[in-house]
Amino acid sequence: MAFLNDPALMGKLVYLLGISNLLGLGIVFITCRCFPGMRWLKPFWGAKWYQKLYRTHCWWWYFFLLSVLLHAVFAIVLYGNPFLK
Repeated sequence: MAFLNDPALMGKLVYLLGISNLLGLGIVFITCRCFPGMRWLKPFWGAKWYQKLYRTHCWWWYFFLLSVLLHAVFAIVLYGNPFLK
């Protein structure tokens, strides 16, 4: 894991994982019918593309959680734990 010693690469990974966090959260939010206020998506619920996306809802949760975990670990490795300083 030599990339852990390269601060420039780690900073880029933290940034890209932050973007993937936002994308993952957006996809989870759009495909979840449990959130209040998501009724504005009701016209799309019958569309084939939305049904395909909805079928993968559980997998988007895994993508989002893995992205958040890696983002947090890489950020702590790069910047340190602010509570231990």
